[in-house]
Amino acid sequence: MSMEIKAPLTGKIVSIVVNVGDQVKIDDEIVIMDAMKMEIPIYSPADGTVKKINVKEGDSVKTDQVLAILA
Repeated sequence: MSMEIKAPLTGKIVSIVVNVGDQVKIDDEIVIMDAMKMEIPIYSPADGTVKKINVKEGDSVKTDQVLAILA
């Protein structure tokens, strides 16, 4: 079963902390966004493997946009 990791608000991708194929644990950082002049880390909601990353550094994203998918 795959799980989508979505942007909690509109912002810009500052850093992608993981790569496709990486094993992550619950609460590991996946992506860091900039929103309202604050850096906001996005954490893994579960243990899994990074299946896909849908954004790159510098991308602007909207609320609920899928940033990555875990398998």
